[in-house]
Order: sequence, then C-alpha cells, then structure tokens
Amino acid sequence: MAPKTRLFLETAFAVIFAAIFVTTVLWPDWIELVFGADPDQGSGEAEWAAVVASGALSVIAIFVARVEWNRQHRLPNKRARI
Repeated sequence: MAPKTRLFLETAFAVIFAAIFVTTVLWPDWIELVFGADPDQGSGEAEWAAVVASGALSVIAIFVARVEWNRQHRLPNKRARI
C-alpha cells in the first residue's frame, strides 16, 4: 500500500472513531435508533462501551497516523543530507 494511501486511511479511521465518540457522548440513544435494538435493555452499558471503545480506537488511530506522517516527512530530509 502506498504511504499516502495508508496515511489517508489512518486519518479517516481516526476521524470516524472520534465522530462516533462525540456522537455517543452527546446523543447516547443513537445506537437504539439506528439499529432498532436495545442491546442493554436501557442500562446504558452499550453506550458506555461504545464511548470507551471509540475513544480508545480514535487515540490509537491518531497515534498511528502521526507516526506515519512523521515517517513520511523524515525520509526526504535524510536523503537530502546524503
């Protein structure tokens, strides 16, 4: 996979997971409305699981995208010095 494509996908996943995180924090009932099911029978456990999982995945995706960004921008500088 091309490095720019990989960076784009990592950034896209970070944005998607962050959007799910914010949506779930601000509007916890979206899971029931979108999927038409109540997996936790109103206890809120599914919403909190979605908040924790999407928040963690967002942080991981941001970190991975940042590492890829730094790797892509360091390579030309090293080659120029040689």
